[in-house]
Amino acid sequence: MQDVLRRLRIENLVLIREAELELDTGLNAITGETGAGKTILANAFGLLLGARGDAAAIGAAAGEAYVEAEFDLPDDEALGELAELRPEGEQTLVLARRIFADGRTRAYAWGRSAAREDVAAAAEGLLAMSGQFEQRRLGRPSYQLAVLDSFAETGDTVRTARRAWRELQAARRAHDELTRDAAAAQARLDELGALAADTEGLEPGREDELRAERDRLRHVTELAAGTAAAIAALSGEDDAGAADLAATAERAVAPLERLAPELAAAGDLLRSAELSLRETASELRSFLDSLEAEPGRLEQVEADLDRFADLRRRYRAASFDELLVRAAAAREELAAIADGLDPARAAAETVVAAEAEVERLHAELSAARGKAAPAFADAVAQELAGVGMGEGEFTAALEACDSGPSGTDQVAFLVRPNPGLPFAPVAETASGGELSRIALAIAAVGGGETMIFDEIDAGIGGTTAHAVAETLRRLAERAQVVTITHLSQIASVADRHFRVEKVPGDPTHTRIEPLEGDDRRDELERMLGGAEFLAILAGRENG
Repeated sequence: MQDVLRRLRIENLVLIREAELELDTGLNAITGETGAGKTILANAFGLLLGARGDAAAIGAAAGEAYVEAEFDLPDDEALGELAELRPEGEQTLVLARRIFADGRTRAYAWGRSAAREDVAAAAEGLLAMSGQFEQRRLGRPSYQLAVLDSFAETGDTVRTARRAWRELQAARRAHDELTRDAAAAQARLDELGALAADTEGLEPGREDELRAERDRLRHVTELAAGTAAAIAALSGEDDAGAADLAATAERAVAPLERLAPELAAAGDLLRSAELSLRETASELRSFLDSLEAEPGRLEQVEADLDRFADLRRRYRAASFDELLVRAAAAREELAAIADGLDPARAAAETVVAAEAEVERLHAELSAARGKAAPAFADAVAQELAGVGMGEGEFTAALEACDSGPSGTDQVAFLVRPNPGLPFAPVAETASGGELSRIALAIAAVGGGETMIFDEIDAGIGGTTAHAVAETLRRLAERAQVVTITHLSQIASVADRHFRVEKVPGDPTHTRIEPLEGDDRRDELERMLGGAEFLAILAGRENG
């Protein structure tokens, strides 16, 4: 399973005063009466994906509306421009949008102001939503290629190819600098020397060690208080500690062992317990002393981590390990130059080698994609038939394109809804519920990011509804799914079920709550028509 949406928080958006949804990694169903406010959830996701904000969306008597989502942290490539804003040591991605009373909006990443376009781009890489966003996503060549790669299981090769592409671009820049003019060549040598000097003495894993130490130091007060309390409990004043109590118990039992030999085992255990408790108290005192020994250590650790982050930015390294790899390469090159190596010639040889590696990886990707495309198309066509689009034909058309980070291929997903019609791009062929079902069929085969469906049950029922529910269930084994639905068939197979309910009042507001046990059964019963309707059906069957 890929990175998932952990939590969605909404404040003062239309009728929702405050809601926080803790989402499951599998299938999440959101149900409720018509008009209860389920569409507001779709609006919340839309804001994260870059939809325009409107002051009319702010709830009654509120000054602003706010939507926030917390995701598993993707890699820096998926973060795009937001990577620069990531706090050191942060392990999740938090994106947000705020709408102000005058209609202005602001976007945030980790609580820091960010461009709306950058937040939307990061969200689009993690969320796939039905409706207008789905149409845009399905028409994006990069998405179509990513889905085919997921089906072809070429993920490792794709990542290696992208890294090789970056290395090729870096090699070409280095070669250009060396051959363009002497000043540029000298500047590059100066940078190599600075990189080698700035990273002198750094070892792999050092940044992770400092982050772990920082986490501990940040909680030093809590650690000290807990450790002191444990010491007091083990060896308190006036013989009140656990060790002293164990000793008292042992002294009471010892004289009795001669009279009752069966107490010898109890005496041994008490003596062992006293010894263990006193040793534990001693270890805790040593730990407490170590916490108090370095009062300025946290500031030093923070400074070192800031220095590492600055080095990564300065030398354009995506990670601490990459920084050290580049530093090692810089030292090797400087040593070779000192031994008489021609830098320009070496740079040219590096470019040739990098080009050969990129060509090899791109050829490997092209072969895998060409082999997978027909099987992928057949599997999607079968899924389309299962979700009520049985006359549709589907194909994944591969074409060559200019070399790039993802290879030399581009793919177009084409569908023919009815015999006799020409194949056309999926994003231009259907709309609404049909488009959502096409997206579901593609995702069920190829997997992908978190899928959000708001219109997938439009115009379907009966056996088709059961088929869609089963497809969603299978998809949820590979990707996180959030579906806003009216169908009990879908809600009944969800791993987590939320109900949206309108609460009368002044003003009326919407409440969202997770359902379990009897509450979930009652909601499914309501979706089926209610207890009276089910009783009538049962009576007809019995009659």
